[in-house]
Amino acid sequence: MSNSNIGNKQPSLRKPVVLMTMGSQERKGHDYQVMTHKYITPLVEFSDCVPVLVPTCCGTEDLDTYLDMADGVYLTGAGSNIDPALYGQENQTPGKGQDQNRDLFDIPLVKAALKRGLPIFGICRGMQEINVALGGDIYQKVYAEPGFNDHRENPEDPVEVQYAQVHSVKIKPGSWLRDTLGTDEIRVNSLHGQGLHKLGAGIEAIAHAEDGLVEAIHAPSISPFLFAVQWHPEWQAAKNPDSIKIFQAFGDACRAQVRKAQIKRAA
Repeated sequence: MSNSNIGNKQPSLRKPVVLMTMGSQERKGHDYQVMTHKYITPLVEFSDCVPVLVPTCCGTEDLDTYLDMADGVYLTGAGSNIDPALYGQENQTPGKGQDQNRDLFDIPLVKAALKRGLPIFGICRGMQEINVALGGDIYQKVYAEPGFNDHRENPEDPVEVQYAQVHSVKIKPGSWLRDTLGTDEIRVNSLHGQGLHKLGAGIEAIAHAEDGLVEAIHAPSISPFLFAVQWHPEWQAAKNPDSIKIFQAFGDACRAQVRKAQIKRAA
């Protein structure tokens, strides 16, 4: 091989690195940082990315160090609610667990990731975190709001029933999500008591439940890829073509970020 050919050879594209922040969980008097297996698997299998699990219990001192290694950010669901004080409300669900360490890490994480132009993907709590980070707020009790359905699962049901597709989501015509999924309507699961109310700056709703509740958002005016959903596409993603397309799209956005970084280093 000639020296000129060696010089022109393009570097191979490494797998993107994606930050996944963990949450707090107490077990037998010990505090754990946890991440559910179901969220990790589709990121590896369909996004083709490398997950880096980030503890949220040690503050934000090392936030930039984590972001320096990242090509994307993936904010998952959790059993806890966001502290309502962060969006200017009193707590209407005192019996529901909170995770203030995650709140105080993820909200700065969203803002810092946006400044760097990193792709962001949020699910359930993750979507709500994005909205709060951008100045929006939340219905603390969707089930008590006039005109809305009860989107919670029955805790007594088997997990397969809890994650069953129970309602339809109408997708905004001409939206990125409509182009990605190739359909105007899909069926989704529903396991949340809270939902988006006032949208944060730059956020656009691109899908709604039958009762009008926001089910998917993006923010094309402030980010090349910021996308989040209220349902759980990670659940048995391998059996759901819509979920596969969503995770593949996030992976593609993260690979684009890797290419951009390689071009910048080569310049």
